[in-house]
Amino acid sequence: MTCDITLFVNPTAGRGRGAHATQPAARALREAGFGVRTVLGLDAEDALRRAREAVAAGTGALIAVGGDGMTSLALQAVAGTDTPLGVVAVGTGNDFAQATGLPVRDPVAAAHRIAASLKEDGGRPVDLGRVGDTWFGTVLASGFDSRVNDRGNRMRWPTGRFRYDVAMVAELAALRPIPYRIRLDDGPEREVEATLIAVGNGSSYGGGMRICGDARLDDGLFDITVVGPCSRATLLRVFPRVYRGTHLSHPKVTTHRVASVTLSAEGLTGYADGEPLGPLPLTARTVPGAVRVLGVR
Repeated sequence: MTCDITLFVNPTAGRGRGAHATQPAARALREAGFGVRTVLGLDAEDALRRAREAVAAGTGALIAVGGDGMTSLALQAVAGTDTPLGVVAVGTGNDFAQATGLPVRDPVAAAHRIAASLKEDGGRPVDLGRVGDTWFGTVLASGFDSRVNDRGNRMRWPTGRFRYDVAMVAELAALRPIPYRIRLDDGPEREVEATLIAVGNGSSYGGGMRICGDARLDDGLFDITVVGPCSRATLLRVFPRVYRGTHLSHPKVTTHRVASVTLSAEGLTGYADGEPLGPLPLTARTVPGAVRVLGVR
């Protein structure tokens, strides 16, 4: 194990919490005996290039400081390598940290957990999903939720999370079943109508919505949640249950547990870890133990 590690920082995460978290996290890691360097970037592409350079140069760990977006970017640099991932979760959405039981919005506690893991176990292997060359740690979303993201990303006003509330109201007004074609593992392609289909490596997305509430990061399988055609009234009644994961027992919801899935539908974008993947069709596969995550208990 090298004593030099890299902080991979999004200073704007969590309305500036990323910038404020960097110094105390770095201080705690240095006090634990590690040399710490910080990687920023002019944009996501430049930041990822710099992170990959740090991994190629042999950094002892890549520590993502931010939210799920920054963790997702870090995964692209470390997945499939011997470099472990640390997460200092201070973003607006911290679903990957929640799924792995890591401290949230406590950079010093996160740094202490990372330092202890580097010295003791080198991190715990965690599964990831993969679509083409892109890795994801939490959920691949498609359908109503991805349309809300599409609309929200097009809107210039309002700003912040309220923009997505407005986008959700607009998509509810346009709600209609989506004709999907779905293939589970090596089974036959089937046609289904659904409101959304979510592919869960982890259990939650969107800052705690447990859409795939029974998903585990160490079983080598996805949990697939299919929400069938439903009215606006039904969707609004069921939606609050997503935060507890109790929506899975609703008669409009079916689940599957598979190692790979192919989704096809016209006019839909897939989002993984909250980031756009591109239009369907998409094929996602699980990769068991694709990354070692520091501090997981």
